[in-house]
Amino acid sequence: MTFLSVEHPDGLVSSTSGIAVDFVRDWRQAALRLNAGHRTAFQHGYWLGAWYEAFNDVAPLIAVISDAATGKDIAVVPMISHVRRGIRIAEFADLGVSDNNAPILARDAALDTATDAIGKALVDALRALPERFDLLRLRKMPAQIGGKPNPLVSLGRIGSSSLNGNLVLTGDDYGDYRASIKRMQMPRCWRVFSRHEGARFEIATDVARAHELLGVMDVQQQARMQQLGSRFVLNDEAHAKFYREVARQGIADGYAVVSALVCDAEIVATTLGVRHGATYYLLRISHAGNSWSSCSPGLLVTERTMAALHAQGVRRFDLSIGNQDYKRRFGAEPVPLTDVSVALSWRGVPYAWRDHAAQGLRRHPKLAALAARAMGKTPR
Repeated sequence: MTFLSVEHPDGLVSSTSGIAVDFVRDWRQAALRLNAGHRTAFQHGYWLGAWYEAFNDVAPLIAVISDAATGKDIAVVPMISHVRRGIRIAEFADLGVSDNNAPILARDAALDTATDAIGKALVDALRALPERFDLLRLRKMPAQIGGKPNPLVSLGRIGSSSLNGNLVLTGDDYGDYRASIKRMQMPRCWRVFSRHEGARFEIATDVARAHELLGVMDVQQQARMQQLGSRFVLNDEAHAKFYREVARQGIADGYAVVSALVCDAEIVATTLGVRHGATYYLLRISHAGNSWSSCSPGLLVTERTMAALHAQGVRRFDLSIGNQDYKRRFGAEPVPLTDVSVALSWRGVPYAWRDHAAQGLRRHPKLAALAARAMGKTPR
């Protein structure tokens, strides 16, 4: 049995259960809950605080899940609500900028026997809200959060996401790791780069320098996307505000990592990533173009960043979602992620079915390619 309480204009609506679910519409209020809970880098206060401030055209919807008997918090689920094609959707606070999404879990929560109940309680609570939600979408969820089971993956099938992490485990001896990727010839690339006047690698240590490098990154990435004929949005008002706020809050204590290859002539390459404990997530890379191809600047700035962070105790390097070939060359192994779609009303049923069909096709690549061609799409 589970207890359910949800926000309602006339107070709290309750039913039997051992789990209570309340909704908070202000991230600053929700951030006071589970401040020391298990999370990934993308549920960090700096990340979510910047996110809810920058992407303010969607409505915050943060679920606070607690033990009904004791009142102790179990989890906080940072979500939003929005309407698309007339369908009211609840989903993670993401909009494509986070590599993974997950609840924040209480450090002392006993989750092993409660995972199914937590997911069901969240679904029931959303159905009871006066907004009459049609669809719950939870995308890119890891199976574990700080060594604890993610209670929301039980709503779907593990590994059902079309995206995955790409994890490099370097071990304690960085020299051994560098030897394992010797075919990439990073020492040679560093020697070639070092021939330029003032050549150096740096990690920004103050906000002004971090913002300067992010400005260069925006220009370099936009130029690259134009060459490829692709749309670039990471320098629009909302995205630019978001990344700069993450840097503003996170540079001082090492959460936000902005690095660069620099010489007297120009800023040659940059990276942006976030660090949480012994794990670093690479989010963005840029470089100055083909004139620097002899030193492979994008690969080199990545490897230099990994070496510098390894010296600071980082041992897990996630090279972000997407399966570009260079990640395998760095020794990255795929980390499965899970997508969940739950119809909350009859209007949401066709969308949930479509999501489930797409997830099923991902297990059969040839069939997925055939379906993509039939719909006039180019398979990724």
